[in-house]
Amino acid sequence: MSNEAGPVRKTLDASQQAIKKTIEVVPRKVNEAIPKPHFPEAVGYAFLGAYLILMFATALVWVRKRIYPERDYSELKLRIKTWWIIVVLTTFALGFNTYFSIFCLAFLSFLAFKEYLSLVPTRRADHRVLLWAYLAIPIQYLLVGAEWYGVFIIFIPVYWFLFMPMRMVLVGETKGFLAAVGTLQWGLMTCVFSLSHMAYLLVLPATGNPNGGGVALLFYLVFLTQFNDVAQYVWGKRFGRVKVTPSVSPNKTIEGLVGGVMTTTLLALAMAPWLTPMGHVQALAVGVLIGFGGFIGDVTISAIKRDLGLKDSGSLLPGHGGILDRIDSLTFTAPVFFHVIYFLYY
Repeated sequence: MSNEAGPVRKTLDASQQAIKKTIEVVPRKVNEAIPKPHFPEAVGYAFLGAYLILMFATALVWVRKRIYPERDYSELKLRIKTWWIIVVLTTFALGFNTYFSIFCLAFLSFLAFKEYLSLVPTRRADHRVLLWAYLAIPIQYLLVGAEWYGVFIIFIPVYWFLFMPMRMVLVGETKGFLAAVGTLQWGLMTCVFSLSHMAYLLVLPATGNPNGGGVALLFYLVFLTQFNDVAQYVWGKRFGRVKVTPSVSPNKTIEGLVGGVMTTTLLALAMAPWLTPMGHVQALAVGVLIGFGGFIGDVTISAIKRDLGLKDSGSLLPGHGGILDRIDSLTFTAPVFFHVIYFLYY
């Protein structure tokens, strides 16, 4: 019996060791397989700051509602709720590898361009041509992923600019041709080409920005642009008197513009040492550019909506409107910021 029990005991011991090893290894392998956010330390703290600002804003609205129950804070609460969703989605989009972030930005361009085409009038004859317009989106962002800067910078402004009218001519419809070409080209330039500069920040060599690389530069750009929108709104709401563009955007005031630009410039100066390679002078200049560029982008999209008789570009973002209502400023600030950084540090 003892001779037979020996092999059985050895087999049981081996099985137990195998099970124990499996229990130890499998969770570790599964844990390693699940992608995890990997921010540079500075970007992690920057996102923490964004969440703290949202927590403060949420608490402030709650307190004011308790103090002034007769006032209606429903729209403000809706705006803050949407901001929570935007920041969480941004954290997710930038928290994994670079290619996933580029894909998310390409999808943002797709949503913006789709929304734009839903607003502007298009000819029935051009419906097939729209497929070629949409095709520019994946090509542009593939060029970003390939880090092919020489083609990236001219693909839409040159090659697609020449290809689209050629394709529309082959349709054979001349009525409204100029307006149709201009409409499509302008949409591609703003919704795809301009926004794709945000994605190209992610593939710039990390050596150009020791303070977090391209992710830090992208956060710096987006945060300042969106903060500038809020700052101009708050300054204008509190002190606004003189209208800047009364026929385009009646709520925009000189006081709001100046106050917003000053606040954004100071914040740009404060954040630059942590997220960018810029010195004080460059940060001040970039803050002014983002402040004024964001304003121009905002009123430009407002002019389109005014021309079409619309208040908002859509309803995808409750309290904000559509995608274009939220990224209008970035259509101007993204290429300007990118080229300043590229010229100075790359």
